[in-house]
Amino acid sequence: MTMVTVEVPSVLANALEGQRSLQVPLPEDGTVGSILDALGERYPLFARRVRDERGQVRRYVNIFVGPDNIRRLQGLDSTVSPGQDVLIMQSVAGG
Repeated sequence: MTMVTVEVPSVLANALEGQRSLQVPLPEDGTVGSILDALGERYPLFARRVRDERGQVRRYVNIFVGPDNIRRLQGLDSTVSPGQDVLIMQSVAGG
């Protein structure tokens, strides 16, 4: 089974039982959306933090496949190749 690494900042780690880096099996279709689906099944709080009620990535969340933001690729249909890292960043406001 091929694995990909999903990394999150500390602000999202609490939704993943404190984990900042996870090895996730690469789903058959190999898309960001299917990776988020798999993570959401196991971590429902994480799913709500990253996606809205329509299943779209929340506007203050950025997801990168390697160095590329999926908003500049094919969004949730962006493909992830074996060995690539997925980085999920949530903007934090404050002063």
